[in-house]
Amino acid sequence: MIRPRAGVAFSLAAQGDQRHDLAARAGFASELGVPFDWAVVHQVHGQRVVEVDEAGEFGEADALFTLRPGLPIAVFTADCAAVVLGASSAVGVAHAGWRGAAAGVVPTLAKAMERAGAVPRWAAIGPAIGPCCFEVGPEVAVQFPENVASTSWGTTSVDLPGVVAGQLGDLELWQARVCTFDNLGCFSHRRNSALERMAAVAWLPK
Repeated sequence: MIRPRAGVAFSLAAQGDQRHDLAARAGFASELGVPFDWAVVHQVHGQRVVEVDEAGEFGEADALFTLRPGLPIAVFTADCAAVVLGASSAVGVAHAGWRGAAAGVVPTLAKAMERAGAVPRWAAIGPAIGPCCFEVGPEVAVQFPENVASTSWGTTSVDLPGVVAGQLGDLELWQARVCTFDNLGCFSHRRNSALERMAAVAWLPK
C-alpha cells in the first residue's frame, strides 16, 4: 500500500480486490486501523459529488466527501486516477478517468467542499495509467491539448495525472507517479482487462 500522509491510503494489487472482495477490504481496513464499513459510490465516469456522514453506498457519483471524523470514504480504480482532497475539517475522494477529468470531477469536488465550509488545502493523486502507456485516439487527445504526450511505443497518449494536477491550482500536491499499466504491482484494466480494483481510502483522523 501507499500512505502519503495521515488519513490517506492507496491500496495496491497485494491488498486484493477492494471493490468486490469484502474479506480483502476487511484486511486492508484492519491494516489501516479504520472501520470495515466505508462510504462509497457507484462510479459512472461523471462529475456528481455527494456529501456523506455515514457508511454505505450513495448512488451514482464519482466523488464524495465527509466532515465526519473517523468515517472512511473510498473510490476504486484500475487505471483511472484516484484523487484525495483534504481540508482542516473535511476530506474528499474522486475517481477521475479521462471522461471524469474532462467533466471536471476534481474541481467540482473542491467547490462542493468549499460550499460546505471546508476549503481544500492539499491533494494526493494515487497510482494511475501514465502517459507512457495511456494510448488514446484523436477524439480523446483533442480534449486535453496541453497534456498530449507519446506512449513508449510512439503512439499518441494523454498524461492523465498531469491533467488532474493541472486542475488542482496551488494546492499542496503529492503524486504517486506509479503507472498502473506498466507496474505489475497494480491492477490495470488496460493491460489485461482486470476486473479487480484498488482503493483510495481517506478519513479525517479523530
